[in-house]
Amino acid sequence: MATRTSSFVAPTSTIADAVLVRRLSLLLSHLVVALVALVAIGGATRVMEAGLACPDWPLCYGVLLPGREMNLQVFLEWFHRLDAFVVGVALLVLAGVAVWKRSVLPVWFSLAAVAALLLVAGQGALGALTVTQLLAAPMVTAHLGTALLLVALLSAAQQGLQPAPVAAGPLPIWWRGLAVVALVVAFGQCLLGGAMASQWAADRCLAAGEGCRWLALHRGFATPAALVVAAAALGSFLVPRGHHLVRGFGLSALLLVACQIVLGVATLRLQLQVPLVTVGHQIVAALLVAVLAAAAAVSESGVADSCSPQEVAHG
Repeated sequence: MATRTSSFVAPTSTIADAVLVRRLSLLLSHLVVALVALVAIGGATRVMEAGLACPDWPLCYGVLLPGREMNLQVFLEWFHRLDAFVVGVALLVLAGVAVWKRSVLPVWFSLAAVAALLLVAGQGALGALTVTQLLAAPMVTAHLGTALLLVALLSAAQQGLQPAPVAAGPLPIWWRGLAVVALVVAFGQCLLGGAMASQWAADRCLAAGEGCRWLALHRGFATPAALVVAAAALGSFLVPRGHHLVRGFGLSALLLVACQIVLGVATLRLQLQVPLVTVGHQIVAALLVAVLAAAAAVSESGVADSCSPQEVAHG
């Protein structure tokens, strides 16, 4: 009979400890969704040219909730800040609990929770600078990059907290390396896209033939990036039997890459005139980062399917 072990989750001796792990995992799941939504709202804010709709920070027109000034652009910028604030409070709670309960949680989790709190603090500072520096391209790109780092970190942490996976033998070293490389490459492509978008390079290139270098770089790097992710996705089907979660993430990554290619082509064909398509391109990118981070976390744990927290508590 296979033993139930995990290199990620510390042994839980009581039902209360198991419930804590389950609730933290649920909180992380919600935070990943909230962060992907934050990226989406940020993309919509840029597309709708609403980045400076609230001319001050952290308030908007000097108040928490602007009334007379409210319109679609102001709402997007205001709601973007609201979502970021909620995520920040949730990460503060997460870090507090992780430090308070560090004796029953794996060491890596406390470090990850504190790192996430520092990242969201940096994200807030970058958000302020994007306003005070009038949407300076480096600040906007760094703002997006930090958000994607948070997506990757929290997605990996959520996957790592899955309790007592059933051992299915170690994953091949080549797969572990490929999963990490795919994540790094996808993240780099997202940053390149963010740098292009923050300078409105695609818009300027299509309208006046200016800034086309950035668009060419993003398009040129898209093919090798897609091939690396596709290789990792297809490689997930070559791992030993029992690693169903790895294969699920691989299939998800493959579908997301295909969707991203379609959206990228459609964005250019439509001359960036359909905001939903452009924002969708950014949402899929964030989802891809989340999936690849989760896949890399599973790879590092060397485990497959998981049992319930109650099973852990009862040994």
